[in-house]
Amino acid sequence: MKNNHNTKTTVLRKKIDEPQVLEIVDDKKTASFKSMFSRPKKNDIHIHSIKLYYECILIISGKYMANYFRKATHSISVDSNVSEVILGDGIFPVRTKSNFKKAIVGKRGKNKVDLKLEEHVFVENEDELTFDHHGREIKFPFKLNSKTTENYPNRLLEKHLPHVKNSELSHDDAIKKLQSFLKKPLEDEVRHLEEEFVLREISEVYVPIYEARLIGPKKKVGIIRIDAVRNKIL
Repeated sequence: MKNNHNTKTTVLRKKIDEPQVLEIVDDKKTASFKSMFSRPKKNDIHIHSIKLYYECILIISGKYMANYFRKATHSISVDSNVSEVILGDGIFPVRTKSNFKKAIVGKRGKNKVDLKLEEHVFVENEDELTFDHHGREIKFPFKLNSKTTENYPNRLLEKHLPHVKNSELSHDDAIKKLQSFLKKPLEDEVRHLEEEFVLREISEVYVPIYEARLIGPKKKVGIIRIDAVRNKIL
């Protein structure tokens, strides 16, 4: 495997702040405690804390290349009066026709010859995979540009270090998943297999997530998580 990358770190900018989060949580807090038979009043639920976390989305890209030889059979059509085809040192007889086909096409129908050969196959697959904070594969839902990202990502993460949630999936495991994704199953009989995997880039994109801890009736605990980029309850 060729590895010519450095991990790229990006932090997305918040579009909402804590006062707006408080409004959202206060409006939606009863939903965390409702059941089929009851729904507590807002006054029965206490907002214990609201914390801002930065959760890592891992993006990994690469390229898989291979070449090998595989056995193959190619059929060609020849005139009805051809009984065999000679190719190099090989002699290939015409395919035997069924009685039904003989009755349909008669003597004028074309004969078929099956040439058992080898193919030299070249494979080139390039793609990327994205994983959420827990290591589950996802579609990347954000836009990355100068307007949506912080100018000093490392400095910001250091400032919020106790509340930074790194990926639960290691880089090595992410690489293995990408390799497995790019390397499609090969045929049963191949020879002289040469393969190469090139890791293009690993990106860590940190998403600001507000997490509200709620205390309800009978001291039951509820959690509301809000994506601060998309202003969306998760």
